Amino acid sequence: MTIKDFAYDHPDRDVAAFKRAVANKLIYAVGKDPVAASQDDWLNATSQAVRDQLVERWMMTTRANYAQDLKRVYYLSMEFLIGRTFTNALLAVDLYDTVREALADFGVDMAALSEREPDAALGNGGLGRLAACFLDSMATLGVPGMGYGIRYEYGMFRQRIVDGQQVETPDYWLTRGNPWEFQRPEVNYRVRFGGHVQKREGAGAVSGAADWVDTHDVLAVAYDTIIPGYGTQATNTLRLWSARATEEIDLSAFNRGNYMQAVESKNHSENVSRVLYPDDSTPSGRELRLHQEYFFCSASVQDLLRRYLRNHKTFDQLSEKVSIHLNDTHPVLAVPELMRLLLDEHGLSWDVAWAHTQKVFSYTNHTLMHEALETWPVEMLGRILPRHLQIIYDINAKFLAAVTQKVGNDVELMRRLSLVDEAGERRVRMAYVAVLASHSVNGVSGLHSELMKQSIFSDFAKIFPERFNNKTNGVTPRRWLAQANPPLAALLDQRIGKGWRRDLSQLEALRPMAAQPAFVRAFRHAKRENKLRLANWVEQHLKIDIDTDALFDVQVKRIHEYKRQLLNVLHVVTRYHRILDAQAAGTPIDMVPRVVVFAGKAASAYAMAKLVIRLINDVASTINADARVGKLLKVVFLPNYSVSLAEVIMPAADLSEQISTAGTEASGTGNMKFALNGALTIGTLDGANVEMRESVGPENIFIFGNTTPEVADIRARGYQPREIYEENAELKRVLDAIRDGEFSPGEPARYQGIYDALVNWGDHYLLLADYASYVAKQAEVDALYRDSDAWTRTAILNVAGMGVFSSDRTIAQYAHEIWHTKPVVLG
Repeated sequence: MTIKDFAYDHPDRDVAAFKRAVANKLIYAVGKDPVAASQDDWLNATSQAVRDQLVERWMMTTRANYAQDLKRVYYLSMEFLIGRTFTNALLAVDLYDTVREALADFGVDMAALSEREPDAALGNGGLGRLAACFLDSMATLGVPGMGYGIRYEYGMFRQRIVDGQQVETPDYWLTRGNPWEFQRPEVNYRVRFGGHVQKREGAGAVSGAADWVDTHDVLAVAYDTIIPGYGTQATNTLRLWSARATEEIDLSAFNRGNYMQAVESKNHSENVSRVLYPDDSTPSGRELRLHQEYFFCSASVQDLLRRYLRNHKTFDQLSEKVSIHLNDTHPVLAVPELMRLLLDEHGLSWDVAWAHTQKVFSYTNHTLMHEALETWPVEMLGRILPRHLQIIYDINAKFLAAVTQKVGNDVELMRRLSLVDEAGERRVRMAYVAVLASHSVNGVSGLHSELMKQSIFSDFAKIFPERFNNKTNGVTPRRWLAQANPPLAALLDQRIGKGWRRDLSQLEALRPMAAQPAFVRAFRHAKRENKLRLANWVEQHLKIDIDTDALFDVQVKRIHEYKRQLLNVLHVVTRYHRILDAQAAGTPIDMVPRVVVFAGKAASAYAMAKLVIRLINDVASTINADARVGKLLKVVFLPNYSVSLAEVIMPAADLSEQISTAGTEASGTGNMKFALNGALTIGTLDGANVEMRESVGPENIFIFGNTTPEVADIRARGYQPREIYEENAELKRVLDAIRDGEFSPGEPARYQGIYDALVNWGDHYLLLADYASYVAKQAEVDALYRDSDAWTRTAILNVAGMGVFSSDRTIAQYAHEIWHTKPVVLG
């Protein structure tokens, strides 16, 4: 049978046909009488009807990929923060209005329905959201490829704020099922752990091959989600792996009455895909993290080799048909896994396998901080993955021998280059494995890529200068403008057409409109709609009334010391003190009203980040309850930051806080999303802020603080934060207030640790060094905001300058310059 001989019903796209499709799904798939159906039932039925619109093009794309024998890109990432799928899918297939009308005929509100959909708990921060944007752009550009990751049952955690403190609870995002995924129980792979290695001997044994025996195994089962392209029939796949025990139950133990023992092995095996980033403050947590990383790497590499072998009988063309991209160091175990499979399972020689490996892999680095570069103890790696440790040792020995032959016996150079750090506890440097195995190593902003070559990979950059390049990050305009900001999207459609969704450079047409009063008013009206939407959310969920005429000053991102939410808090307290001083003196308060918004999660074991969250909430409670402040200052912390919450926050922001210490943020993508939605940026010259300044114009962005070279110079000279504290009376007052319990009167010493970290323990991220510059720049923000037309014109110019920051541009560069793949051609 061919596909032409197979008859099926093509789903129609008119309102009447879609009503019938939803009714059929509700009755026959969900099994609910419309009279008794809940909102969740309607969402499930509608989602399945929309999914039907994607399936045919999905299968057509897959067939075309095989028929054209295209080089495929396999994007390996620990996170895919895809957010909600329902509205995104409707916009991709241009069915939004049709579905809304169909549901209205049933008396169902589509907006309320879409709010019922949980965010897919498959990521945490920028790394995972970037991966999701990239999948969107790969599909839109027709790049043949798949994303590979883990189907986390509970994600990272759901954040609640109780008495000002972060409390982690499970995120039950799959409770009501996931209508967007297809389970593939027939697609499963055995993933092995532990055991020991035996050298393979005898006639026909390939040199370097070995047998990995006496392992305990877990099954990886595939779940597929369709990733639709926008304005194209092309679709791609996100394949996520769920862990299953090889044996469901120990029946003999069960029959003996040992019921817990009977399922102990099953539970242990399936823990691998339960939670994103388990608490790694314990040995068991670190081991589970290692199990997770190898689990999805092994399943993914086994799967992509199987797919390759569908069209090829030998591995001669492997590197011409397969590209594996490593999104940071989490998937780097794919390198020794590919070598293991090629050597031990498929009988290739070491030299041939390694040659393919170096052509297949490419690697994106996302951090310059040594403490964030993943390493694994040799003891742990050898115990859990003995064959892989052996392969890494062999790669290392051959590499160091080649370097020695080239440059002579330089012991210090060998120590710096070695894949194994011999200082203290011996550890495998996973980033070094990635660099050595990859034909391309890229940073994610111009500054980051240069610093990467100068610092963490300087020795490798001298040996392999051709491997290093830059690919500045981008964001998808479909989600971060068309979906997140309907008022502004409608205005753009009216004035410049709809083409910006696929070609964001068309936003350049807005530049002359910044001088047109009617457009300025329309732009400001769209911003006000978005601010009202956020204000309503805050009132509904937090019972806090915020003034939409105030400047919305927003910092939303993962809570980390280098991102410097604490510097923002210091400025908030400074404003608070200035208001109280003016009140006491009876002098006019020359200050723009502000609503300062924070959101973000702290890693469960990150004590200082969690203490900063508590301080933010204590400061908020104090200021919001102080009648003397009135509307001049409000502070809110929005719990459980997510993609869907970001879609409400970012369009409402007037000011975007991008204030990391220069030289620490690789790129950032929140900075791009905010500016795309008409917020002005206050930030350091860090990450992609540098390129954003070039694109929007230095006069249209608020840059403050020490630059990367100045930061290095301050540290080299011996930074003394206490001197700054003693010399700046306003800063001293702020820090003393935090230390002495002004915001925690019931526990005055609660924030002694924060005070000590900044004043006595070195202020590692230079908050005090940048404080005066930051506060002065915030005064410039106030001055511009007082002139609403000037502020809005500047915001329009920011939007106009964001065309280069589309993930479509980024992916086009990856496809052309790194992956060397061509788009699929669909008839």
